[in-house]
Amino acid sequence: MTIQWFPGHMAKARREVTEQLKLVDIVIELVDARLPESSRNPMIHDIIQQKPRLILMNKRDLADEKETLRWLRHYESIGEHAIAINAFETKALKSVTKEAERILSERREEKEAKGIQRRAIRAMIVGVPNVGKSTLINRLAKRNIAKTGNTPGVTKGQQWIKVGSTLELLDTPGILWPKFEDEEIGYKLALTGAITDRILHMDNIAVYALQFLEERYPSRLQERYEIDTLSDDIAETFDAIGHLRKAYERGGEIDYEKVSNLIVQDVRSGQFGRLTFDIVPD
Repeated sequence: MTIQWFPGHMAKARREVTEQLKLVDIVIELVDARLPESSRNPMIHDIIQQKPRLILMNKRDLADEKETLRWLRHYESIGEHAIAINAFETKALKSVTKEAERILSERREEKEAKGIQRRAIRAMIVGVPNVGKSTLINRLAKRNIAKTGNTPGVTKGQQWIKVGSTLELLDTPGILWPKFEDEEIGYKLALTGAITDRILHMDNIAVYALQFLEERYPSRLQERYEIDTLSDDIAETFDAIGHLRKAYERGGEIDYEKVSNLIVQDVRSGQFGRLTFDIVPD
């Protein structure tokens, strides 16, 4: 499956991010803790270059805890600053400001030694669509400033948002890159809702979901759909789920479109428990 999706507002957002970069002290890169690498936009790395960066692995409550710890250790081993958060947890939000201050402490001390007065940290928040940027900003600001939604493309423009006296945030629209060279990345982003469903073949996404679950979390798949033995034939698994959920067309045939949507929604709503789709590289 080849997914290409680069709407005009995303091209504009990329230009604006490049232009505004000189105004910020640090870039906060928000990723999905379930797919920390697949939800990182390679264009962002090219754009921000040497600017200090903090990776926030959001939605940690949906990700496999052991895999999240492995990813945090991995980022530390390659010199990246990363913390795992749930944007709805107050304690986690406090760690964002604290970590940004820690990363910038040396630079700020150097400026103070030159007589430059300390001011609020200016941070730019970037990330792919539907990763939770607007929710995070609203929680940090303690008011509904950024528009939120469960579909990609909600944030259309940039805006500065003050968070107390220590942090100022520049919100940006979610930016995807023009083409996914690795089709599996496209499947992962589609399965977790980063790509609008309007351009997807849901049956392909459901097949990927089942194959992933069979390989990584087989017992959860069996428990959810009451399957005694997993079959090598994916069609048999579809049939078993269709019969269990009584997803029939007129005439009693399995409605595979309905089954596909059911599987994808079960993944997105956490019915299989905490899942991590990206495996830490050796």
